[in-house]
Amino acid sequence: MGSTFRKDMTNFSSVSPPSTLVPLHFSSSHSSLPPFFLHTFLSLSFSSLFPTPSLNPLFVPHFRLVGGVSLQEGRVEVYHDGQWGTICDDGWDDNDASVICRQLGYEGIGVGWQSAKFGQGSDPIWLDNVACSGSEKLIEECGSNEWGEHNCGHGEDASVSCGTVRLVGGVSLQEGRVEVHHDGQWGTICDDEWGDNDASVICRQLGYGGYGIGWQSAKFGEGTDPIWLDNVACSGSEQHIEECGSNDWGAHNCGHDEDASVSCITVRLVGGVSLQEGRVEVYHDGQWGTICDDGWDDNDASVICRKLGYGGIGVGWQSAKFGQGSDPIWLDNVACSGSEKLIEECGSNEWGEHNCGHGEDASVSCGTVRLVGGVSLQEGRVEVHHDVRLVGGVSLQEGRVEVYHDGQWGTICDDEWGDNDASVICRQLGYGGYGVGWQSAKFGEGTDPIWLDNVACSGSEQYIEECGSNGWGAHNCGHGEDASVSCRTGTVG
Repeated sequence: MGSTFRKDMTNFSSVSPPSTLVPLHFSSSHSSLPPFFLHTFLSLSFSSLFPTPSLNPLFVPHFRLVGGVSLQEGRVEVYHDGQWGTICDDGWDDNDASVICRQLGYEGIGVGWQSAKFGQGSDPIWLDNVACSGSEKLIEECGSNEWGEHNCGHGEDASVSCGTVRLVGGVSLQEGRVEVHHDGQWGTICDDEWGDNDASVICRQLGYGGYGIGWQSAKFGEGTDPIWLDNVACSGSEQHIEECGSNDWGAHNCGHDEDASVSCITVRLVGGVSLQEGRVEVYHDGQWGTICDDGWDDNDASVICRKLGYGGIGVGWQSAKFGQGSDPIWLDNVACSGSEKLIEECGSNEWGEHNCGHGEDASVSCGTVRLVGGVSLQEGRVEVHHDVRLVGGVSLQEGRVEVYHDGQWGTICDDEWGDNDASVICRQLGYGGYGVGWQSAKFGEGTDPIWLDNVACSGSEQYIEECGSNGWGAHNCGHGEDASVSCRTGTVG
């Protein structure tokens, strides 16, 4: 397979690497993002993504997981020759899945599923007879047929589950019913003695760090058999749920109305069109509640965004921009300088003291480009906030890009739009330095305004605003020309 990947480098030979390459560094102990983001969004070295030409590097294709109930599982799709395609399940097993999971930044084992467990994809089918030993770091080190050579239909699409714990049914990715993988099946945990110490271990195992809230009585819905664990007893310091005391696997006296759940955050965003925006809700005294917008501004929003691991600046919205919440209203007159790490460090009224209704619920947008309309969160039509956001994909790195200017989100016209421009968008969003630029509203048309046209990036810029363009609002385009991107997270080297 190695020779096949080497030949594929010719498809991208026109892309120039940035002249200055600076590694990103982030302390995982303070992150509220899962391992995939720590691996790709916060800790990749740009120098590993753009080696010097003399190294004659192999190109590692970009993978995504589609159709799962969490980010750590789904149908495996690989990007090759300008198209996303699937992998046939002939010979597909846990060894192959483990390599995919490792390449996506998830620790532990992978579970390989056959027969389109997470739904059928669409043509092409790119790989067949993949044969990994399980020790490989990259899928191209495994044997396989050549690209496109297969005898399969999409009823044989290969899938994976990464790790042995997942959260299902929450309103954000950081909460839900706890399910563990054992003996070839996902199952639930009974809530007997389930508490915050147990939840904190689950959150740590999933890479969210910090504090977990333990819920009983199937708060996020009932699962299905089996019930794998009961009477879990963690001290709170363990790294994995398997290190805690419990009954033996499958030994319990429970029904699924006792399924255990967790929330791995004390702040969440609800109601936005991407994970980086929404109504702000905080957890206090056993309940989620909202924040009143009296005095709410970008400084307050930036603290929320930083706590959620998004970095950069935040945009503060008033008047329930992303919909009204429900009681309680927990905070009012929040006054942050913008440098605080936690919202609790900012001035405010006491908990529950306010003179507001939910028509005044505070909201935020974290970051300034978004991708809208893609089949995953890593691709879509580019829409341009002097902060940037991603919207609409099935993975976090694709969707139409939106940038905010003069009080409105708008799109970018595709005149002269290419991979260098897309790479800057991806870098600005923290996904590394390589992007694929799409024209002709590939992921659907946006709405007015169209903010930028004739964008001309060299590829080395850190922000889209540093690139040449006509200027804000100057264009000769319709939304049938909205620009889009796919951000690559595979490494080169």
